[in-house]
Amino acid sequence: MTRYPFSSAAAANAPRAEKRPVTDTRHGITRTDDYAWLRADNWQEVFKTPEVLDPAIRKHLEAENAYQEALMADTKALQKTLFEEMKGRIKEDDSTVPSPDGPWAYASSYRKGGQQPLFQRMPRGRAEAEEDEDERRTTLLDGDKEAEGKAYFRLSSADHSPDHHKLLWGYDDKGSEFFTLRVRDLDTLADYEDMILDSNGGGVWDAACKGFFYAKLDANHRPSKLYYHALGTPQEDDRLVYEEADAGFFMDAGGSRLHDFIFISVHDHETSEYRLIRADDPDGEPMLVEPRKTGHEYSLEEGGDVFFVLTNADGAKDFKIMTAPVDAPQKANWSELVAHQPGRLIISVQAYRNHIVWLERENGLPRIVVRDRSTGEEHGIAFDEEAYSLGLVGSYEYETEVIRFTYSSMTTPAQVFDYDMRTLQRVLRKTQEVPSGHDPEDYVTRRIMVPSHDGAEVPVSLLHRKDTKLDGSAPCLLYGYGSYGITIPASFNTNCLSLVDRGFVYAIAHIRGGKDKGFGWYEDGKRIRKTNTFEDFAAVARHLAKEKYTSADRIIAQGGSAGGMLMGAAANLAPDAFGGIIAEVAFVDVLNTMLDDTLPLTPPEWPEWGNPIASKEDYETIASYSPYDNVAALPYPPVLAVAGLTDPRVTYWEPAKWVAKLREHSTSNGPFLMKTNMDSGHGGASGRFSRLEEIAFNYAFALKVAGKA
Repeated sequence: MTRYPFSSAAAANAPRAEKRPVTDTRHGITRTDDYAWLRADNWQEVFKTPEVLDPAIRKHLEAENAYQEALMADTKALQKTLFEEMKGRIKEDDSTVPSPDGPWAYASSYRKGGQQPLFQRMPRGRAEAEEDEDERRTTLLDGDKEAEGKAYFRLSSADHSPDHHKLLWGYDDKGSEFFTLRVRDLDTLADYEDMILDSNGGGVWDAACKGFFYAKLDANHRPSKLYYHALGTPQEDDRLVYEEADAGFFMDAGGSRLHDFIFISVHDHETSEYRLIRADDPDGEPMLVEPRKTGHEYSLEEGGDVFFVLTNADGAKDFKIMTAPVDAPQKANWSELVAHQPGRLIISVQAYRNHIVWLERENGLPRIVVRDRSTGEEHGIAFDEEAYSLGLVGSYEYETEVIRFTYSSMTTPAQVFDYDMRTLQRVLRKTQEVPSGHDPEDYVTRRIMVPSHDGAEVPVSLLHRKDTKLDGSAPCLLYGYGSYGITIPASFNTNCLSLVDRGFVYAIAHIRGGKDKGFGWYEDGKRIRKTNTFEDFAAVARHLAKEKYTSADRIIAQGGSAGGMLMGAAANLAPDAFGGIIAEVAFVDVLNTMLDDTLPLTPPEWPEWGNPIASKEDYETIASYSPYDNVAALPYPPVLAVAGLTDPRVTYWEPAKWVAKLREHSTSNGPFLMKTNMDSGHGGASGRFSRLEEIAFNYAFALKVAGKA
């Protein structure tokens, strides 16, 4: 295979960003940023009105788009083939299993050829009889209709009111995640005149369904204020319920199955705090549960006369479950129910009349545990595959014995089960259909452990065809994330089959920075120990080559957002370990971003990365690995960087600056491609098929680099 299968002449025509040096001195350390000008000074305005972007910046981004289109022009037919394959694995008129709530059952579906979901309901009896044909459903919200005429459209939520007469729904038509909220009358299917601008995407109804609570984003895209909106009144008359003065904390509102409480959640990545409002007294003063204390995380689940509290208090690193009286939920009144067990991470808790249920993970594998509230007897729900994904859906209803969960593995399509917590009977309600066909017996999924630089054992999930030769000749797509404690599940992914069926090994590296092996796994990939994340990923790549699953020049690494930072750091650390890099909405300019406290996520992110404004140690730590700051004279493999112009999470200028610097310093021919979606933000294209086109483009790049285009 050719390591650089791109025309050297074409690569030589790459755009060259103008160098406009900007000098910055912090803690006695001076840095120069030649490409700082690519950051739009009016970025807040650009998020809402992309047309106001500085013409010089727009010209550069458009030149980058033209360049990547030219270098990828020979893959157009392949992209179309990949798209059709991936589309062929989707049941176009698919629908969810209806979820009962009172007299109705709610579901979502797609029409054939449709890009956006439909939200629907039917009388409960029909749903439980599995009589859920399209003609029996009433469509409450038609996403395709709402998206007409818009270059970008994304629904954020569609929440029916407790009395089932109204629907609170939200949308974003810029990609900037400034959501508009509307209210629909479910008796007439007409929208109220009420319109809430600049929300974070959802809200919570009061008990009487006369209004709702919502968080409003400020000019810097932070949810700093919680309001109550009374139906039929203008937004400017909404009552301020709570304001979070600390820009370092996220804030949101949630509800309970019993519709008794409004939960005001304030949190960053390591600390949380809750306030409560009685849902039947929306004018009441919020009651503080337990004041925030750095490093203390807790969350509440209502269970009738008690709250169930999931907390890491008192050294419970992997969390424990406590109970608290509803009338006095402060920490002084908490009692232990499920003790902390090191290495068993309790992820979430749900409460019902007779049972509590929680999702936990141990040794990298998930399990659902059901506990009888009266007897204390427990039993688990688990599966036997080496690697799999398990999700707890639960139920809308509190008075139920039946919960729902999902299961899949890298070879097994997603299955939806209803589970009776009393009889222990599980009923398969749905199996994901693959219209073009899928035989699990054609594939192999494995879970291996890879020693990292310091001896830590890194779990890796693998998928390949049974007939793929593991002699070093197979290309490999190696996916990684490794931040915020997020675990990447070993779930069924129809898209990656387009690579696997072409002889690829598909691998997920469950590296430190996630919680795959408990909370300690997360801590060992955070702040001062962040470089473990990158070392783990490089170690996995080298191990896969050493064990002949693939070879170094056939490994294409992929990651997005903080996983894009991983891509940049791994490329700096071990450029020879990869044949190519796909970095989507890549958080690669870490130091500059963490120094800019006006950006939406910067203050809330300091607990994750450190605060380089206040701390010289944090500054030096971030500077030591920040991908943009550490680009050097190295033989970088081909890179595809993907960005969204209106992305409020990872701004477009981060990958734009990174690519410019790679071109300047790399000792290889690259090439280094930059693709900016001028009509979207962090999540890429909004429609389900438009998103497949983006994936097809990325996969075409991987196949081209691997010599299989």
